[in-house]
Amino acid sequence: MKVQLKRINDAFQFSATGASGVSARLDAASVIGGTDDGIRPMEMILMGLASCSAFDVVHILKKQRQGLKDLDIEVDGKRREEIPKVFTDIHMTFLMSGELDPHKVERAIALSVEKYCSVYEMLKSTVNITWSVEINSKEV
Repeated sequence: MKVQLKRINDAFQFSATGASGVSARLDAASVIGGTDDGIRPMEMILMGLASCSAFDVVHILKKQRQGLKDLDIEVDGKRREEIPKVFTDIHMTFLMSGELDPHKVERAIALSVEKYCSVYEMLKSTVNITWSVEINSKEV
């Protein structure tokens, strides 16, 4: 896998392009000279974790013929104060709706984070990662 990072301006804006050819804009905070016009690198880590797990969960629930209507994942990352400000704790909240068996949903999420999600696998040795799920606005 290969990605390319290209500088856009003389400050901190970059364009990152993945092997798929799709690009994302990155930028730094205004306090260090950025313009707050892009995703931060640490935000991308959380986005990668959420999307990796989402792909797994959707795939598993489709195989189980579950009636998933919608899936949102909120990811909250806590970072240490000293530099480098790595993540110490991450909590993922899976917000789902549809005709879903709660046991199958929990199993799908567990399979994702315990077996299939590569991003989770990379982070788990250095970050405490937890998760919870709400189905049709009810915590399971």
